[in-house]
Amino acid sequence: MSEPTMDRPAIRRVADALVRHGATGEIRLLPDSTHTAAAAAAALGCEVGAIASSLVFDADGEAILVVTSGAHRVDVAKVAAEHGLPSLRRATPDFVRTATGQTIGGVAPVGHPVPVRTYVDSWLDRHDSVWAAGGHPHAVFATSYAELLALTGGTPTDVE
Repeated sequence: MSEPTMDRPAIRRVADALVRHGATGEIRLLPDSTHTAAAAAAALGCEVGAIASSLVFDADGEAILVVTSGAHRVDVAKVAAEHGLPSLRRATPDFVRTATGQTIGGVAPVGHPVPVRTYVDSWLDRHDSVWAAGGHPHAVFATSYAELLALTGGTPTDVE
């Protein structure tokens, strides 16, 4: 795969969403893929916990986005129970692409074709700055926990 440019549709949609919402961060393209939180943290020189990983789950056909700290694993039973959701299961790549317009490894918390119900890991509030994917495995942007909640309309939650 060649290095992405800002004209990739998914990256453009995320960049446009950031501008529309008055976000402070801008898309930054990295030379290497950041498919994992550890890879993103290494590329950005930050703690894994400061990576805001966007994970899509399937709740009986409804896409649920959980933006979690890269240092956490989502306890799907806990999140479902606390928010009155049906059981959550990891979404298939096709489900993710349909729901977000993006591929696994580069799913951003914004820029989706339609709004996706979102839950944001409260633990991200421990960091002044967090990094989220920008619609492609090579694209990221900096934001804050408060801004992430505002951008996504997300609900703060403990994921572990």
